[in-house]
Amino acid sequence: MRWRIVFVVFLAFGLWKLWSEREASHPPGALVHDTPTQASIEPSAHTLSKNGYRIEPLERFTLEARVLGAERYRFGREADLSPLDLALGWGPMSDTAVLEKIEISQSNRFYFWHVEAFPIPRREIEVNSANMHMIPADAAVERELSRVRKGSIVRLRGYLVEAVAKDGWRWRSSLTREDTGNGACELVWVERLEVL
Repeated sequence: MRWRIVFVVFLAFGLWKLWSEREASHPPGALVHDTPTQASIEPSAHTLSKNGYRIEPLERFTLEARVLGAERYRFGREADLSPLDLALGWGPMSDTAVLEKIEISQSNRFYFWHVEAFPIPRREIEVNSANMHMIPADAAVERELSRVRKGSIVRLRGYLVEAVAKDGWRWRSSLTREDTGNGACELVWVERLEVL
C-alpha cells in the first residue's frame, strides 16, 4: 500500500512538472518587433549587492522578448548570483515559423543553435537573439523568473552589470547585441519582470 502512495505522489509530481514547463505556443509571425534598449548612466551612480558580490550597473536595460530556452543553475559561483539563463529572441527570432527550423539548446552558460538550412540569414539569428544571465533583484523577481518557460513572452527592466567578488573575481556583461561567442552574453540585474 505504501509503495502505491509513493508511486502516485511521484507520478503526480512528474505530470505537474511536465505541465508547468510545457512550451507556450504561438502562431507564425514575429511576436516582438522592438530590439532591446539600453541607456548610459552616470558612472558609479549607485552600487548594488547580492550574496556578498558588489554589482556595478553599466547601462540601463529594457527588453521584450520571446523565451527560446530557460536553463537553471544550482552549482558554481555564477549560480550564487544568477540561478537562471534565458535564451531570448526578438524580431525574426520571435517568429514561430522561423524557430521551427532552428534547433536551440543551452549548456554551461552558453546558448547554441543549429540549422539544416537557414530560414533567415545567419547574421539575423545572431543579432536578434542572445543568452542572458538573470540576476533577480529581490524575491518577487525571483518568483517571476521561476514562472518563465520556453515560448513565454517576457518584458524586463534593469541594468547590464559587472559583478565583483572580494577576491577579485569579475563577471561582466556584454554591452552590445552585435557580438557572438565567449563574453557575448548579457549579465542582467532584473528589477522588474513580467511574463506577458
